[in-house]
Amino acid sequence: MTQLIFLPHDEICPEGLVIEVEPGVTVCDAALAEGIEIEHACEKSCACTTCHVIVREGFDSLEEADELEEDMLDKAWGLEPESRLSCQAVVGEVDLVIEIPKYTINQVSENH
Repeated sequence: MTQLIFLPHDEICPEGLVIEVEPGVTVCDAALAEGIEIEHACEKSCACTTCHVIVREGFDSLEEADELEEDMLDKAWGLEPESRLSCQAVVGEVDLVIEIPKYTINQVSENH
């Protein structure tokens, strides 16, 4: 089992959460299964950036993002070198520390 350590997020998981998952599941599916309501406006089809996360530890253990994911990430709010779309990031054997950004593109556009 691999540990996913979600850092605290004011709205989605204020206390943070540590979960154990089988390798092969996506970060998004793992989070949703544990009640962490990561946005996924495109229904996990790699057509938006609402499920953007930053992998603070364990990033190099993930398979590289494909070109479509890279193109979508370019549009994400708060993009960092360790950014991934959680619907595309498949958990491997290495524990991950995951930060859910404060905003998504959807939230930024709603607030302005």
